[in-house]
Amino acid sequence: MIRKHSITLHGHRTSLSLEDEFWAELNAIATARAIPLAGLISEIDDIRDADSNLSSALRLYVLAWLKSTAATPPEGRDGDREAADAGAR
Repeated sequence: MIRKHSITLHGHRTSLSLEDEFWAELNAIATARAIPLAGLISEIDDIRDADSNLSSALRLYVLAWLKSTAATPPEGRDGDREAADAGAR
């Protein structure tokens, strides 16, 4: 199910619509990286293309993160940010 989430980015409120599964994965990624969820979303917002929307950028980031961790041995899955960041661009 798609849900609307309200968050504060760089001092202003915004909302995004995201499927529950993507929201859960974003929370898991934030936990794996030991950063707040708002911080992760803010990072993704900062690196996304200006002509893409935030919800799409979040989905692409999750996809890139999952693909990068699937290709990495379990002991190396503690935060391969560069691969995930590249997927969000």
